[in-house]
Amino acid sequence: MQYDILTIFPNAFVSYCNESILKRAQDGKHVSIRIHDIRRFTTDKHRTVDDRPYGGGPGMVMKPEPIYRCLNAIKRKKKSRTILLSARGKTYTQRIAKRLAKYDQLLFICGHYEGVDERISKYADEQISIGNYVLTGGELPALVIIDSVTRLLPGVLGDPRSTHDESFSPCDTYREYPQYTRPEVFNGMRVPRILLSGNHSKIASWKRTKSRT
Repeated sequence: MQYDILTIFPNAFVSYCNESILKRAQDGKHVSIRIHDIRRFTTDKHRTVDDRPYGGGPGMVMKPEPIYRCLNAIKRKKKSRTILLSARGKTYTQRIAKRLAKYDQLLFICGHYEGVDERISKYADEQISIGNYVLTGGELPALVIIDSVTRLLPGVLGDPRSTHDESFSPCDTYREYPQYTRPEVFNGMRVPRILLSGNHSKIASWKRTKSRT
C-alpha cells in the first residue's frame, strides 16, 4: 500500500509514522508513506495557500490551485483512491477501512482553516469525516485512517487473527470482548474464572456473549 498525504503541515506526520505498527509496516515493505507539502506548489513568494472566503464569513479557505498542482504531480497506481478529509464527509467506520485496504494507493487531501475550496472535491473520489466533531485540520483524520487500514494489510500484524476478533469486526456493531492478563488478582479485582478454566468451548461462548454487551 502506498499512502500519499497532501498537507501544509508535513512535520505533523514524522513522529507517528515512525513508531510502532506503522514503522514495522514500512520496514517490512508492506506500506510506503509519502508526504507532500502543498506549499511547494504555490507560485507566489509568500507561498500562499489560503484566502478569504467569497460571500464573507470567518476564517480562511484553502486555495484550489496548489492542491490541484500537488495532486497532478503524484504518480498514480492503477488502483488508487483520493480522499478529501472533511467534516462534510461520510463518517468513517471499520467497514470503510476494509474497503480502502483493497486499494494499492490512497491519497489524502488534508484541509485546514475553514476547509478547502469546494471545487477541489471534484478531484476526490470521496469525502470522509472521522466523527461528529470539528478538528483544526485533516492531518489527524489522515493518520487515523492510515493506522486503521495498515493493520488490515496482509503481513503487517504478527498474528492474522488479530483483525478478526476485535471491535467492529466482522461488522460495525461488534464490540470486542474484555481482555485480561497477569496478575490474576489486581487491587482486589479478579480475572473471570471462566478464562482460567481451560474449557475452550465455554471460553468462546463467554467471548461471544461479552462482544454483544
